[in-house]
Amino acid sequence: MKSHKELTHLRHNLDHVIRGKQEAIELLLAGVLANGHLLLEDVPGTGKTTLAKALAISLDASFARIQFTPDLLPTDILGGMVYRPHDGSFSFRPGPIFAHIVLADEINRASPRTQSALLEAMAEQQVSIEGETRRLPHPFMVLATQNPVEYNGTYPLPEAQLDRFALCLSLGYPDRNDEVAILQSSSLSHPLHSITTAMDIATLAQLQHEVREIGVEDSVLDYIVRLVQYTRNDARLRLGASPRASLDLRRCAQARAWLADRDHVRPEDVQALAISVLAHRLAIDIKAGHGGLTGRDIVMTALNSEAVPQ
Repeated sequence: MKSHKELTHLRHNLDHVIRGKQEAIELLLAGVLANGHLLLEDVPGTGKTTLAKALAISLDASFARIQFTPDLLPTDILGGMVYRPHDGSFSFRPGPIFAHIVLADEINRASPRTQSALLEAMAEQQVSIEGETRRLPHPFMVLATQNPVEYNGTYPLPEAQLDRFALCLSLGYPDRNDEVAILQSSSLSHPLHSITTAMDIATLAQLQHEVREIGVEDSVLDYIVRLVQYTRNDARLRLGASPRASLDLRRCAQARAWLADRDHVRPEDVQALAISVLAHRLAIDIKAGHGGLTGRDIVMTALNSEAVPQ
């Protein structure tokens, strides 16, 4: 079973670098324990990159940071064959994708062609290069940050890319007291320099296995499917949530139940995660979007419309 000491240490690390954002940290932990990829969406300077780095340090995981820019190429992510002039041969040089935790920083500043280099890795935990399939480490997670799409120099993420992120969360600005605490804690050194390893990657893999064993009753599974199908039948959407969304919602709900020391999922676990798991995947009709409708609004309507299992 899980070690409360390790989990407390991990929470402390994350809270130390991102003050006053316990709800976002709990969402992050649920996504990590569900072995999902995470999308951190917010304005610049709110701590998205710092949070990703703190997670990697806390898990003592191999870590790679990729700064996405308009001129980034797929080979800059995946790696490629390198010529060896001394013997005329070629050898494979792995790219930064070959790490347990990959930080795709400002992912929506790269072109769709470059973003597509992540699709196979995120879905199948492998990459195909020069006709050869190469496995990625396990566990493998992509933590991507993105600026709001209306900012200069950004590209909308393709639907296939968005669908591979189990959760999308936002940190937001800290309140006044927390921002004062941030200034105080960073006066001599960066908060990242003072955190230590909470658990190793093998322990994380074991915890992820325990999460998969959390029970989910058929009535709760049916509730998940009804919420997802509601989005597919809404005329205001060009694209509803996929079966992958159903799987991610179940896994993240299992992780939330596990974090609460329960051996089964309750409907409130699904409700607490539905917006973070589903909203970013929904493609709003252009006319409805101009009217201010968001994916969050659709999911809230689904939650208010579908009967909750007793």
